[in-house]
Amino acid sequence: PQRHPLAGSLWAQQPQRLEQWLRGLEEDDRPLREWLAKLGSRRLGHYYERLWQFALGQAPGVELLAANLAIRDGGHTLGELDVLLRDGDGVHHLELAIKLYLGPEGAGHDPHTWLGPGCHDRLGTKLAHLAGHQLPMSKGAHSRQVLVQLGVEQVQAHMWLGGYLFYPWPGHAEAPDRANPQHLRGRWLRRRDWVMGEGERWQPLPRHAWLAPARVESAECWQAEHFAAWLHVLEQQAPAQLLVRLEPDADGAWQEAERVFLVADDWPYLPGH
Repeated sequence: PQRHPLAGSLWAQQPQRLEQWLRGLEEDDRPLREWLAKLGSRRLGHYYERLWQFALGQAPGVELLAANLAIRDGGHTLGELDVLLRDGDGVHHLELAIKLYLGPEGAGHDPHTWLGPGCHDRLGTKLAHLAGHQLPMSKGAHSRQVLVQLGVEQVQAHMWLGGYLFYPWPGHAEAPDRANPQHLRGRWLRRRDWVMGEGERWQPLPRHAWLAPARVESAECWQAEHFAAWLHVLEQQAPAQLLVRLEPDADGAWQEAERVFLVADDWPYLPGH
């Protein structure tokens, strides 16, 4: 079951307070930068977890009891509980994940047909791992020992799986079963199908910027010639590239209008494909 991490926070009932907090971070982001500086890993998923942990530590009505809580059997680590929090609805074990999956050139209802850009994982596999391993972990005997030490007797397990689903172009795919109808989406296409419209502004999005809609200052927005030169030297077998199309806003900056994964002509890389 999905549960928003802030569902039990006053921020959920009074979103203007959340907006005030976010605007305060825009004016002075040093606390967040210092928090993120402690993160040793460069993996996007760990970065995502760290952002949520920072927010939950500040959220009114939420008590962050533990983060990345290791569950061990003797000297063997069985896994971790991403977040353990207490709010007005009780104590919650929350598993957090951020994923980007590319849909099949076909029906798409089966989550196992949605692939990560590197073809190393599938949406169906991730969901099965969450449901079969990560979420039940807080109910196990080894977890109970750790939870009792934290003064926790009853715990509810939930997940929060964020990210984007990318649909084939040209072509069509249905959304995977049980996907939120309002999920974030983009397109994917092969190099041979790439056509850039007249006057459009495109540029690659760095991995650390994948989580939020892109906003680029005018001086950092690529001209069409810059993008064409970048694409010309990009290897034909380069890993999937996340591109954003930018449009100017009223402030003079450029905002993301859409995002596209550009993949090699022989993508996907699957055994026997």
